[in-house]
Amino acid sequence: MANFDVELDATGLNCPLPILRAKKSLADMDSGQVLHIIATDPGSVKDFEAFSKQTGNDLLESREDDGKFFFLIKKS
Repeated sequence: MANFDVELDATGLNCPLPILRAKKSLADMDSGQVLHIIATDPGSVKDFEAFSKQTGNDLLESREDDGKFFFLIKKS
């Protein structure tokens, strides 16, 4: 697992809440910092791919493990 600066637990939340919470977390972070997100909504995979393209932040990792989804987003 890569290093990260801030962790966001979005388990149990459905679209669009994980994205909205991530957006809020990233707003408080410095450029170059990494946000680790844990989600349980299967739709979050496509959501975070689209989110990173739209915002210009780097999606460093997107993986699924035992029904949980993990994302690493580096703030641009």
